Amino acid sequence: MVFYFSGTGNTRWIAEQIAKAIGEQLLYIPDLMRNSQYEFSLSENERIGFCFPTHGWQPPRIVREFVRKLKLSYPTATVDREMPYCWALTTCGDDMGEAMTIFNKELRRIVLNGYSSPLQAEALFSVIMPESYVCLPFMKTDTEEKEAMKIDIAKHQIPHIAQVIQTRMRGIMELDKGPTPRLYSYVIGHYFNHHMITDRKFTVDTGKCIKCGKCVKVCPVDNIKNTPPEWLHNGRCTCCLACYHYCPVHAINYGSITRKRDQYYFNRREDRR
Repeated sequence: MVFYFSGTGNTRWIAEQIAKAIGEQLLYIPDLMRNSQYEFSLSENERIGFCFPTHGWQPPRIVREFVRKLKLSYPTATVDREMPYCWALTTCGDDMGEAMTIFNKELRRIVLNGYSSPLQAEALFSVIMPESYVCLPFMKTDTEEKEAMKIDIAKHQIPHIAQVIQTRMRGIMELDKGPTPRLYSYVIGHYFNHHMITDRKFTVDTGKCIKCGKCVKVCPVDNIKNTPPEWLHNGRCTCCLACYHYCPVHAINYGSITRKRDQYYFNRREDRR
């Protein structure tokens, strides 16, 4: 089984391709959490995979919350049986710091029945994809050329990643950590994820809003109601910016900084042609 979270579609695209290539079931984390579905029984030889974007050089809060409640069982476990194969992949616009170190720490909370050791992802990957976080002065969407280049490189990475997972290779770390991963994840990322993940800066230009309701539909955490949109301020926002990027008339903004910024979601360029 492959658990995944995606806001603007980068991670979904990769997760879908890998799940299809290895023949595993694909499960969307927000849907599971809506239904309070946290308990799963693994079948014989079933792999466990996780796909998520990097948010502020850390795993998204929604992914960490899901893992903390996740319960896995393996009915055929025996003392001498090898641990179920577990892998994880994160997408990022540039680098991902120590996001996988943090994620594996969360996985240690999970102990499968019949095993004394906690679950750990033994094959770790990062895939650089087009930038979607645009709420800081130095962060913008990629040019069309750079966007196309990143997607083309990712297309060549995915078959290799799927092959590694298919053959259950262990001890794999193919990660773009960047030059100072601990600084970005544990200092800057800690501040970012604790103080800058909020829906209170979202605004809507009611004169531009066409009341299509797309922002409500694409919000992965059901944090928006009505048209024009109203954010619920319930603490569930992940700042994935899906509402901003998918708005067809750019009526949604995050403060004033995004008013002159472009939008991005996977396949947007093709949708506009």
